Amino acid sequence: MILLFSAASLLFVPGSRSDRFAKAKVGGADLTVIDLEDAVATEDKVGARDAALAQIAESKAGWAIRINPVPTAAGVRDLALLADTDVLPDTLLVPMVESAAELDVIAGVLGTQCPALVPLVETPKGLRRGLEIASHGAVTAMMFGGGDFSGELGVELAWEPLLTARQQVILACAEARKPAIDVPYIKLDDEAGLAQECARAQSIGFAAKAAIHPRQLPAIKSAFAPSEAEVTEAREALAAYEAGGERAIRFNGRMLEAPFIKKYRAVIARHEEQANA
Repeated sequence: MILLFSAASLLFVPGSRSDRFAKAKVGGADLTVIDLEDAVATEDKVGARDAALAQIAESKAGWAIRINPVPTAAGVRDLALLADTDVLPDTLLVPMVESAAELDVIAGVLGTQCPALVPLVETPKGLRRGLEIASHGAVTAMMFGGGDFSGELGVELAWEPLLTARQQVILACAEARKPAIDVPYIKLDDEAGLAQECARAQSIGFAAKAAIHPRQLPAIKSAFAPSEAEVTEAREALAAYEAGGERAIRFNGRMLEAPFIKKYRAVIARHEEQANA
């Protein structure tokens, strides 16, 4: 059974730097992702695989692994090793996904032990098939891979050039009923820019954002985890709506009706998922 995806923050750590694993974990991300792909040089991938699986075998709670793209030799080797491993992570991130068939391959190789999959949409072709990918039965969330996508378009990794692509990811995830994860903000010293991008991403429907440094996590958590005030308002609104016979009523100076109730219920669900994660 695929678990619900409740993480609001993800932190990537290179698989070739096992000396950083413990420091990354105490950074406080909801999910710490050991990266076997972009952050690892070709000659270091064997050692990175071994280090990642050793960490999962020791303690897999709160850990995930990003494998290499399925159609590559490195991806095939990742899957072969995972298939022969007794303890798998609960979550696998899958980069450069361009069709649901790639996810079928992973599910077929790993069988009933297949972890929850988080595909990364990083190309126009992948985006065009976003709904198909997000709807796959093994998928628990989908991530926008803005770095590679910006390279495909020949534009800056910034908000405005990638807004249309982000919105299409959101629409695919919304139709598939899966959370959407936003790309990391790469300007490590720009705290104001990070806060602004977190707020923008949350406002258009992203449920989480990835980080590339622990110091980015507080801003991400602040933007994506429901605040106590939001949870309180949601509970009061739901109580008032139910007391009013689930009809349109006036609440806090505005109309409260079914479409808004969906949002309040989502806030409560998100809060409870994170509290129980």
